[in-house]
Amino acid sequence: MAQDHKLEIFRGLWKFKSNTQKIWGVLAFLSFITIIEVALGIAKPEGLMASFLGMKILNWIFIILTIVKAYYITWDFMHMRDETSGLRRAVVWTAIFLILYLMFILLQEGGYVFDVYDNGYIKRDF
Repeated sequence: MAQDHKLEIFRGLWKFKSNTQKIWGVLAFLSFITIIEVALGIAKPEGLMASFLGMKILNWIFIILTIVKAYYITWDFMHMRDETSGLRRAVVWTAIFLILYLMFILLQEGGYVFDVYDNGYIKRDF
Protein backbone atom coordinates (compact mmCIF):
# COMPACT_ATOMS: atom_id res chain seq x y z
CA MET A 1 0.00 0.00 0.00
CA ALA A 2 2.81 2.44 0.83
CA GLN A 3 4.45 1.79 -2.55
CA ASP A 4 1.24 2.33 -4.53
CA HIS A 5 2.09 5.81 -5.77
CA LYS A 6 0.41 7.21 -8.82
CA LEU A 7 2.82 7.14 -11.74
CA GLU A 8 1.38 9.96 -13.82
CA ILE A 9 1.55 13.73 -13.87
CA PHE A 10 -0.63 16.41 -15.47
CA ARG A 11 -3.79 14.60 -14.34
CA GLY A 12 -2.85 11.41 -16.18
CA LEU A 13 -1.66 12.95 -19.45
CA TRP A 14 1.94 11.82 -18.92
CA LYS A 15 2.31 8.28 -17.52
CA PHE A 16 5.43 6.48 -16.32
CA LYS A 17 6.34 2.85 -15.70
CA SER A 18 8.33 3.32 -12.49
CA ASN A 19 8.99 5.85 -9.76
CA THR A 20 12.45 6.50 -11.17
CA GLN A 21 11.01 7.44 -14.56
CA LYS A 22 8.46 9.66 -12.86
CA ILE A 23 11.17 11.49 -10.90
CA TRP A 24 13.12 12.10 -14.12
CA GLY A 25 9.94 13.26 -15.87
CA VAL A 26 9.09 15.75 -13.14
CA LEU A 27 12.72 16.90 -13.11
CA ALA A 28 12.54 17.45 -16.88
CA PHE A 29 9.33 19.47 -16.48
CA LEU A 30 10.77 21.60 -13.67
CA SER A 31 13.99 22.11 -15.66
CA PHE A 32 11.95 23.23 -18.67
CA ILE A 33 10.13 25.84 -16.58
CA THR A 34 13.45 27.00 -15.10
CA ILE A 35 14.96 27.33 -18.59
CA ILE A 36 11.98 29.47 -19.62
CA GLU A 37 12.44 31.67 -16.54
CA VAL A 38 16.17 32.10 -17.17
CA ALA A 39 15.64 32.85 -20.88
CA LEU A 40 12.99 35.46 -20.06
CA GLY A 41 15.25 36.96 -17.38
CA ILE A 42 18.15 37.28 -19.82
CA ALA A 43 16.15 38.45 -22.85
CA LYS A 44 13.63 40.68 -21.03
CA PRO A 45 11.28 41.09 -24.00
CA GLU A 46 10.11 44.66 -24.45
CA GLY A 47 6.49 43.57 -24.83
CA LEU A 48 6.52 42.11 -21.31
CA MET A 49 7.84 45.27 -19.66
CA ALA A 50 4.41 46.96 -19.64
CA SER A 51 2.78 47.50 -16.28
CA PHE A 52 -0.17 45.35 -15.15
CA LEU A 53 -1.69 45.63 -11.65
CA GLY A 54 1.28 47.57 -10.33
CA MET A 55 4.02 45.28 -11.67
CA LYS A 56 5.59 44.45 -14.98
CA ILE A 57 4.02 41.57 -16.89
CA LEU A 58 7.40 39.82 -16.82
CA ASN A 59 7.36 39.85 -13.01
CA TRP A 60 3.86 38.34 -13.01
CA ILE A 61 5.11 35.58 -15.34
CA PHE A 62 8.00 34.86 -12.94
CA ILE A 63 5.62 34.68 -9.98
CA ILE A 64 3.20 32.36 -11.80
CA LEU A 65 5.97 30.04 -13.04
CA THR A 66 7.48 29.89 -9.54
CA ILE A 67 4.12 28.95 -8.06
CA VAL A 68 3.71 26.23 -10.72
CA LYS A 69 7.13 24.83 -9.80
CA ALA A 70 6.32 24.92 -6.09
CA TYR A 71 3.03 23.14 -6.77
CA TYR A 72 4.68 20.27 -8.66
CA ILE A 73 7.47 19.91 -6.12
CA THR A 74 4.89 19.63 -3.35
CA TRP A 75 2.49 17.49 -5.36
CA ASP A 76 5.00 14.91 -6.62
CA PHE A 77 8.09 14.96 -4.40
CA MET A 78 6.24 15.49 -1.13
CA HIS A 79 3.56 12.95 -2.20
CA MET A 80 0.60 15.26 -1.59
CA ARG A 81 -1.35 13.51 -4.33
CA ASP A 82 -1.46 10.39 -2.13
CA GLU A 83 -2.86 12.22 0.92
CA THR A 84 -6.47 12.84 1.85
CA SER A 85 -8.21 15.82 0.31
CA GLY A 86 -8.55 17.57 3.69
CA LEU A 87 -4.81 17.55 4.30
CA ARG A 88 -4.11 18.65 0.74
CA ARG A 89 -6.52 21.57 1.09
CA ALA A 90 -5.08 22.60 4.46
CA VAL A 91 -1.55 22.69 3.06
CA VAL A 92 -2.39 24.32 -0.28
CA TRP A 93 -4.87 26.91 1.02
CA THR A 94 -2.47 27.96 3.79
CA ALA A 95 0.38 28.34 1.31
CA ILE A 96 -1.78 30.28 -1.16
CA PHE A 97 -3.02 32.60 1.57
CA LEU A 98 0.50 33.26 2.85
CA ILE A 99 1.88 33.86 -0.66
CA LEU A 100 -0.91 36.30 -1.50
CA TYR A 101 -0.49 38.04 1.85
CA LEU A 102 3.26 38.36 1.32
CA MET A 103 2.72 39.74 -2.19
CA PHE A 104 0.23 42.30 -0.83
CA ILE A 105 2.62 43.42 1.91
CA LEU A 106 5.59 43.66 -0.46
CA LEU A 107 3.62 45.65 -3.04
CA GLN A 108 2.20 48.03 -0.41
CA GLU A 109 5.50 48.65 1.33
CA GLY A 110 7.40 48.88 -1.95
CA GLY A 111 4.92 51.46 -3.23
CA TYR A 112 5.26 53.47 -0.02
CA VAL A 113 9.06 53.44 -0.14
CA PHE A 114 8.98 54.43 -3.81
CA ASP A 115 6.66 57.35 -3.07
CA VAL A 116 8.87 58.52 -0.22
CA TYR A 117 11.97 58.54 -2.40
CA ASP A 118 10.12 59.91 -5.44
CA ASN A 119 8.54 62.84 -3.58
CA GLY A 120 11.77 63.80 -1.85
CA TYR A 121 10.65 63.32 1.76
CA ILE A 122 14.03 61.89 2.71
CA LYS A 123 15.96 64.21 5.02
CA ARG A 124 19.06 62.00 5.17
CA ASP A 125 20.20 58.75 3.66
CA PHE A 126 21.41 56.12 6.05
